[in-house]
Amino acid sequence: MVGLVFSIVAGAAMSLQGVWNTRLQEKIGGFETTAFVQGTGFIFAFAAALIFGSGNIKQIGEVNKLYLFGGLLGIVITFTVMQGISALGTTFAVSAILVSQLVTAALIDAFGLFGSEKAAFGFPQILGIMLMIGGMLVFKVQHR
Repeated sequence: MVGLVFSIVAGAAMSLQGVWNTRLQEKIGGFETTAFVQGTGFIFAFAAALIFGSGNIKQIGEVNKLYLFGGLLGIVITFTVMQGISALGTTFAVSAILVSQLVTAALIDAFGLFGSEKAAFGFPQILGIMLMIGGMLVFKVQHR
């Protein structure tokens, strides 16, 4: 249940952040917004690590070097979400983002990538993705 609550909060926060960043981008620019968002995120994350952190940063040298590029993906995410919302509107862009996240997550699970446990990916999962895509298209047709 805790995981579901965290996931719901994450989804809401991502949608809010996307809209807020898009509005900021309209005033200061896309790369400037990305730099500001990542910079403020670093400051708050660093403060949270100092106050609440219980890990061991000294072990960073022991992780797969690929995983150290998560911050780079944060930059890609911030910038592309703003561009998507600007071009498509909030709901359609977030719908496309959710489908892309689901497909990517399903592929990670289906192939057991990055240390994930392999999970089944068959007709029911494909049908679910197709239904989501269909829902996006129905929404877009209704809101022309």
